[in-house]
Amino acid sequence: MSRHDHLDPKHPGRAHTAPGAPDPVVHVSCVRHVFSDQTEIYLCGLDFVVEKGQRVVILGPNGSGKSTLLSHILGLLSPREGEVEVFGVNPAKQFNRIRERVGVLFQNVDEQLLAPTVWDDVSFSPRNYGYPDAEVDRMVQEVLDELGITHLKDKVCHYLSGGEKRKVALAGALVLHPELLIMDEPFEGLDPRSRSELVTLLNVLQSRYQMTTIIATHDVSSVSDLADTVYMLIQGGEIVARGYPEEIFSNTERLRASNIEAPAIVELFQKLEEAGVDLGRPTDVDEAAQRILAKLRDGK
Repeated sequence: MSRHDHLDPKHPGRAHTAPGAPDPVVHVSCVRHVFSDQTEIYLCGLDFVVEKGQRVVILGPNGSGKSTLLSHILGLLSPREGEVEVFGVNPAKQFNRIRERVGVLFQNVDEQLLAPTVWDDVSFSPRNYGYPDAEVDRMVQEVLDELGITHLKDKVCHYLSGGEKRKVALAGALVLHPELLIMDEPFEGLDPRSRSELVTLLNVLQSRYQMTTIIATHDVSSVSDLADTVYMLIQGGEIVARGYPEEIFSNTERLRASNIEAPAIVELFQKLEEAGVDLGRPTDVDEAAQRILAKLRDGK
């Protein structure tokens, strides 16, 4: 996809050419980065393009360059070669121009929660950016209520549970109502119930505020619930595929070659297909149940 190929609003994730359409929120093209130990990541192949309001998942095994890609988008790294633009600027050189428009949830939330109490931590950005005290109080209270963690307001961050810490870090990322929310392995260390709650919460917030979201993960189980479009990376950083979740997961051979396991439900329906029962390749439980029930009704 070139920078002038934009997404069809009726079909999220499907590109079409729209002359005069606004530039994408994020555009990354053939970035090469060399770390201090001379390890090289070359994020090339397909361009990485994210449009306003889109939900994008970056899927790849550990070491494929997912975090490196996010670090370039956040301006934490500057590429040796290639192009990175966020809201039309180079984030490595001009992040101050866009910092209030971008929220981030890092993989290790313990490194993100630095203030003594939850209120101190969540209020850090608006206080640092000079918002009036009354406005800071209103913004913090609003986001704590929204995430259901008002009762943690005066708690010490260090003593919270893993799920609570992640919600506090998310509150800090959302307090300024960013247009773009970036998350690196947001489900790391969470139990299944906490993961499910976080997925639901993220979808509610994205729908309410029409945020653009980018999530990097190696966990395939929640991808279909969180993404309109999936970009797949392989070892070394090459972006080898882009598509709807069902398109990405339908090619199980490519997934295995990339050291990514398809969701168990996709594997199940592939086995059924091989046994002569073709019900397609649903990617979530609800869709799978609908197809099974439809098959059973047709068989009566």
